[in-house]
Amino acid sequence: MKRRSWSIAAVVALLAVSACTSSGGGTSSGPKPSDPPAATARPGVLRVLAGSELQDLAPILEEARKATGVTVQFSWTGSLDGADAVSSGRADGKYDAVWFPSNQYLRLDDTGKSKVLSETPVMVSPVAVGVRSSVLNDLGWGDGSKVSWAQIGDAAAAGKLSYGMADPSRSNSGFSTLVAVASAFSGAGSALSEADVQKATPSLKRFFTGQKLTSGSSGWLAQAYTRAEPGVVGALVNYESVLLSMNKSLPPEQQLTVIRPLDGVVSADYPLSLLSSSAQRERDSFQRLTAYLLKEDVQKRISEVTLRRPVAPGVPPAAGLPSDRRRELPFPGSRAVADGLLASYQNDLRRPSRTVYVLDTSGSMEGSRISALKSALGRLTGTDDTRGVRRFRNREEVTLISFASNVKWTKTHAVPASGSQPGPEAELASINADVQSLSASGGTAVYDSLEEAYRVIGRQQSAAGDDRFTSIVLMTDGESNVGATDGDFKRFHDGLAAWQKSIPVFPIKFGEAAVSQLQGIADVSGGKLFDGSGSLDGVFEEIRGYQ
Repeated sequence: MKRRSWSIAAVVALLAVSACTSSGGGTSSGPKPSDPPAATARPGVLRVLAGSELQDLAPILEEARKATGVTVQFSWTGSLDGADAVSSGRADGKYDAVWFPSNQYLRLDDTGKSKVLSETPVMVSPVAVGVRSSVLNDLGWGDGSKVSWAQIGDAAAAGKLSYGMADPSRSNSGFSTLVAVASAFSGAGSALSEADVQKATPSLKRFFTGQKLTSGSSGWLAQAYTRAEPGVVGALVNYESVLLSMNKSLPPEQQLTVIRPLDGVVSADYPLSLLSSSAQRERDSFQRLTAYLLKEDVQKRISEVTLRRPVAPGVPPAAGLPSDRRRELPFPGSRAVADGLLASYQNDLRRPSRTVYVLDTSGSMEGSRISALKSALGRLTGTDDTRGVRRFRNREEVTLISFASNVKWTKTHAVPASGSQPGPEAELASINADVQSLSASGGTAVYDSLEEAYRVIGRQQSAAGDDRFTSIVLMTDGESNVGATDGDFKRFHDGLAAWQKSIPVFPIKFGEAAVSQLQGIADVSGGKLFDGSGSLDGVFEEIRGYQ
């Protein structure tokens, strides 16, 4: 995906290219392959690194431009990835401000905190649970106003409530959910500590047995919910505003009752934050813009447009938003506790993954392309990933399929669970050895190889009888020119069992890959097309949020 900055006036026309995340867990001051590029500083322009959910502010910010003369140019990133960019200095001089759902993670790092000169909360939305009405009735929860996190966890553990949630290492909504349940289950009365996390771990494991969908973005998560069978996914965990906005377009049978758990929430306050590296001209623009956004009539309009709550005293929330607030649950007291909680989620708490990589090693991949593939996949075997953003997780089953005119070889690895002897390092090194053995020759049989991936998963599932997040990643640099056609694959997919049909394929476009073929595969399987033309490293890491 080609990344760029643009003015708010162009956002509405460019929503399709908006969602982007970057790799996390590092502190290098050099640019990362997936960092959004910088815009050129210009008078009256505020360059803002932001979470892509702020797209819904487009009409508000266009009105702000007319009133203040300040144009906002957004570059999109994930909230935690953006915090890394600020802390490492990669945002210095590239952006004038950042605008994430929350700065709480950023504040845990002293260096990152020092990079922010001032911040202005603009609106508020708590993490909530949207429950399908039929499921709500079956659970006997009435209108949902008296439900606690413990009740939600009990229902999930009993198999009565299944839900989708964004990956907390990528998405602030997912991270806020993880913090909320850890705080609620531990009974933490102040900053969440490592001891609190340990106390909450048994309840957290029970809670996450109910997670049936994971995603790197709220948009894809919503789409996956609408495609899923009612008995497969009965709820979504996201910001209250996202859930209420979804209800505007959902059919009656998929409508969500929004539950703000009685024992507390973690809220986003969307602070527009001025970076200390900004110039005086941009600081003046920042002041004009924030003053405008806090005006009572603008606050009212923000609430009506976004379904978030006003921050200005005395301004009522939009119709349909409850006027009462839930108490705020405590946040981790240090970066080490936050990153430890994230790593624990990825490696121990969540359902494990079954991931199949279908890798084009045809003749056109010879040279720099096969080298780029080896480098990108090899990075997923690194052990220096403190948040679990990038590397293959403990308990993950990873299958590599090398194909050209036919399938050359298939190799499967099982990364050990935490505490196992030997640890994961040996298996990660073995995966990397297979990756580095890839060689290029032959034609391109995309559909035959993809069908084999489904058969491999069928055999694995039959042998294990387990319950995993399952996905397929397809990387190709060309057009399928051998074997099965797109029509053959569609007929093959139609004949799969229901559980196999729900396995998404995430195709990666590389080189001269046929976009129409790859988009067709994504559409048939319920997956998502990614563009690796700019950086295979960044795309492979981004897809981790969907696995």
